Amino acid sequence: MPDYEVIFTRSARKALQRLPTSISDRIIRRIEALVEDPRRRGVRKLKETRDHWRMRVGDYRVIYRIDDRKRLIDVMFIRHRDMAYR
Repeated sequence: MPDYEVIFTRSARKALQRLPTSISDRIIRRIEALVEDPRRRGVRKLKETRDHWRMRVGDYRVIYRIDDRKRLIDVMFIRHRDMAYR
């Protein structure tokens, strides 16, 4: 089975660019690890959603959507934990 492809929304890409390099590098490594298994240990499905998931990376949260038919991971938000669920 082929790996998933990762795409970023415009706001997720901008949020990543605004972060210090050490934090953005860490987030990118964790996102790249999702291509083999987007539902890997340590990620959680968001309640009241059908296909939205959350991954913790230090004080930041990566919110993404999985499309199994198209084999896509759509990274929607990258936010500090204080702002992630507002």
